[in-house]
Amino acid sequence: MKICFVISDVATEPVGTSVVLMRKAHQRGHDVYVMNVGGFNFYQGAPIKLTSKLIPKDLKYKTSQEFWEQVQDEELEWKLQDSSKIDVVFLRNNPTEETDSRHWAEHSGISFGRMLQEQGVIVLNDADAMSNAFIDKLYFEELPSSIKPKSLITRDKDELLKFWKKCGKKIVLKPLEGSGGQNVYLIDEEKKNFNQIITSLTELGYVIAQEFLPEVSKGDVRIILVNGRILEENGELAVIRRVNSDKAEFRSNLSLGAKAKPAKLTKAMEHIVEVTAPKLIKDGFFFVGLDVVDDKLIEINVLSPGGLDYCEAIGLPEFTDPVIEAIERKVEYKKYYGHSFSNKELASMH
Repeated sequence: MKICFVISDVATEPVGTSVVLMRKAHQRGHDVYVMNVGGFNFYQGAPIKLTSKLIPKDLKYKTSQEFWEQVQDEELEWKLQDSSKIDVVFLRNNPTEETDSRHWAEHSGISFGRMLQEQGVIVLNDADAMSNAFIDKLYFEELPSSIKPKSLITRDKDELLKFWKKCGKKIVLKPLEGSGGQNVYLIDEEKKNFNQIITSLTELGYVIAQEFLPEVSKGDVRIILVNGRILEENGELAVIRRVNSDKAEFRSNLSLGAKAKPAKLTKAMEHIVEVTAPKLIKDGFFFVGLDVVDDKLIEINVLSPGGLDYCEAIGLPEFTDPVIEAIERKVEYKKYYGHSFSNKELASMH
């Protein structure tokens, strides 16, 4: 198949989940393209063209780092590629991580993705679904309350104070838009700069207040789903515990120094997946990360979820083969059935 990965910026992209997935697609013999989110070109009355790099089939490498350094090399040319010749566009840029100077990039991948899927290209995750869930944390609130901590979304300081008192000693405050654990605060009885925190958060937009779960001291668990099912390879499940060695740090983001460890799937986690999966499938989400603390879902990641790049280091499979295999099946379904299935149906079809 011909697959194009859309990322924020090839020059600055770290070796993470997007890169290991690209590498696996390349190893499986596919034509793999990579492009920046700023590389879409719309021509009226013609297919969209993609300013992209075609990764050479004869590329030699032993590690994902070596693979990516050769892709980033300026000697590998950027060329215009007709999107009608592409089978799959995998949107792997994260709009919530864009800087203030790149507001144009926030919606670009999703907006052009919608046009591409109308054109007949398979887009993952479904671009309409991504548009509806552009703010992950707001999409999260559409899920059943029984599997989530108590929460409030507001810009009203008085309402946040009431929620704090209602929840007891501790709550977590974070911006509605954002990721990677940035601007996330634990508010407790000793927190004297509550007003300053509220002011800084409301300047960013809406604030989400969430009940504090004491079990977070043991870290959280990232569960990776593909087509609404837990990603599995050789009998192992893509279930990763993230624990921060700094006892004063309640956030478990790997980008903030947390360490990845294998984790067992509990009955509570299974229940969360069972409750969440039908909506993800209905909405057209192919690749999703769920973050769980004990028996509660604390976050859902539908915009470029990660974690696969840590798996081999903790004794798990890399889980990239089953992801690429799942995409291969979608391309086959498309060949057999043509336009009988919508992109949303294909995106989450097992």
